[in-house]
Amino acid sequence: MSSKPDRDSAVALSRREFLVSSGAVGGGLVLGFALPAWSAAPAGPPPGPPPPPPLVPQAFIAIGTDEMVTITVPVVEMGQGPYTSVPMLIAEELGIELARVRVAHAPVGPVYGNPGLGGQQATGASSSMRGLYVPMRRAGAAMRMMLVSTAARGWKVPATECEAGEGRVLHRASGRTATYGSLAARAVKEPVPTGIVLKDNAQFRLIGTPTRRLDIAGKVDGSAVFGIDAVIPGMKLAGVIACPVFGGKVASVDDSKARAIRGVQQVIVLPDAVAVVADHTGAVRKALAALVIRWDGGPNAEFSTARWREQLVTAAKGKGGVAVDKGDARKVIAGSKHAFNATYDAPALAHAPMEPMNCTVRLTATTCELWTGTQAPARVQGDVAHLLGFRPEQVTVNNSMLGGGFGRRLESDFAVQAVRIAREAKVPLKLIWSREEDMRHDWYRPFYYDELAAAFDDHGKPLAFSHRIVGSSIIARLAGGNFKGIDSDAVDAAQSPYDFPARYVEYVPSESPVPTGFFRGVGPNHNVTVIEGFIDEVADKLGKDPVEFRRGLLTNNPRLGAVMEKVATGIGWGKSLPRGQGMGIAVVNAWESFMALALQVEADGDGRIRLRRIVAAIDCGQPINPDGIAAQVQSGVVFGLTSALYGRITVSNGRVMQSNFHDYPMLRMNEVPQFDVHVIPSTEKPGGIGEIGATLPAPALLNAIFSATGKRIRQLPLDPAQIIES
Repeated sequence: MSSKPDRDSAVALSRREFLVSSGAVGGGLVLGFALPAWSAAPAGPPPGPPPPPPLVPQAFIAIGTDEMVTITVPVVEMGQGPYTSVPMLIAEELGIELARVRVAHAPVGPVYGNPGLGGQQATGASSSMRGLYVPMRRAGAAMRMMLVSTAARGWKVPATECEAGEGRVLHRASGRTATYGSLAARAVKEPVPTGIVLKDNAQFRLIGTPTRRLDIAGKVDGSAVFGIDAVIPGMKLAGVIACPVFGGKVASVDDSKARAIRGVQQVIVLPDAVAVVADHTGAVRKALAALVIRWDGGPNAEFSTARWREQLVTAAKGKGGVAVDKGDARKVIAGSKHAFNATYDAPALAHAPMEPMNCTVRLTATTCELWTGTQAPARVQGDVAHLLGFRPEQVTVNNSMLGGGFGRRLESDFAVQAVRIAREAKVPLKLIWSREEDMRHDWYRPFYYDELAAAFDDHGKPLAFSHRIVGSSIIARLAGGNFKGIDSDAVDAAQSPYDFPARYVEYVPSESPVPTGFFRGVGPNHNVTVIEGFIDEVADKLGKDPVEFRRGLLTNNPRLGAVMEKVATGIGWGKSLPRGQGMGIAVVNAWESFMALALQVEADGDGRIRLRRIVAAIDCGQPINPDGIAAQVQSGVVFGLTSALYGRITVSNGRVMQSNFHDYPMLRMNEVPQFDVHVIPSTEKPGGIGEIGATLPAPALLNAIFSATGKRIRQLPLDPAQIIES
């Protein structure tokens, strides 16, 4: 793509718009949202939302004669809690207790599209509750009205004289009652009602109450099924070694020792990988280790992290696409007596989910059935169908719980690779990547290089803010010819939430051989780090307390200011601390939510950092399950701290150097200190929570380290050498 897009015609394509326009996944939701199938989608963002199609509550709610209610959840469960929060929405309006709910995975189909992603069947972008809050409640309310109508018709009384709740319909005047289970078979044939009225917030019995997650019991007793657990008749096990150099190929293979291992059935050579098919995992592992493979690294055989950074710095000297240009910020900064600037690096990161990539395949001449855990089942279906020359309906995707996703399972490469192997093997098989394959063949968070500047007047009043971002475009890679202009994921949250009257944000694309993809938090995951670190730098140079300084910059963002005050009070901001200890704070407004985080840390003489206290506060609008929100905040913060303390993907000779948790470590339980989470009560529409917690740990940590040591760090992850006191 050009480094000089036409500003007048540039299109800022977001994840939502990409999924709508590019054809990565297909389908539309019939609960007030719908989009054409991907094959018919226009080459660019749609002109506007289409008219809503009919409401189909039967697609989500099935009531059995045993009075149990099966709720088909249209988004996937990868730890973020929709298998509890979505049933809470439906159960609230339907009038049942959660104890009567079973949860089912959604098959691929337009009805299960995610309205938060433009109607596409995918899970990501902190979109589940934002998109499903109203549609799922409407589905529950519609089914309740259909049950009432059925009972009223049978009793020959007006439906207005009947009421529903606690799993039954009651005609109070006559005392007659009927359970939902006794009415369900007839109720689903009722016309879907119009004029659906949802409960007022004051009537909620489930929504907003701390609720135990419905998926926990199965995860504790082992009955929960993940993609890696799939077993089908006649199945063989498969493993793979892909070329370690990005874009490289297989040059030659000596598989004689591998084939001699008992249990090995086949060794399959693909253009870019070698697979082993065997009777059991032990044989697979031994055979993979016995292969003698010579690789052709191709043009990227000498690529390195150092060269990658050189490319970013060089690209920063050119022009990019202007995402925000208000008030001639660059001119204001250039003419200011109080102008500040800084550059930051944000390294490439791996997703490292606990469950490595896997897919089970049964392939015939006319059908393909898959068992896997994916965030984008419709995309997997479409990409596999394309590979095989099938129609999408010839490919069945059986989804499951995900042992971690973080954006990695929005890709379809592992499923496509499994089908490529199965096509050659001609047997049903389950492909499981090793941890090393998973780490070295990821779609990584991009390596970013950022240039920031800001100007203030003589009284410390903000005048202008500028942010230039250099890095690869995930959406450009996925959208291909449908993409023009600015990757709005890369610039998401890039203009800061503060009261700068003049603003400038520019995105400079810079591609490398390293594949990049969506990562928990995407743009805000790195933009908030550099902005919040930079704001602390400016506060210090102006002689201001970081909290007081932010307070003066947030007069137009009261919800964000309120969560900042909550964490400042909670951690005891301003109190005297022992030598070597410090506090840091950071705030973010993203995904329609507002969050603040404060950390207290201690630095020892060897440059190592110990976490002593964490306080977080989030205003995500109307809470659905406050316990789930707190858990997601904790999860996101630990995820972000892991990245800040340990996360870095390095490349040498075209290969990723990290391979497992010994050299890409995770934060351990004993490293996490007291952690307080405050969920702010609200009746505003729900915001996203799955990613926001991951955006704040890095800047709060950097700011706390400065407070403790006086050392300003602009490159992550932390290196003790950066902070050893001289």
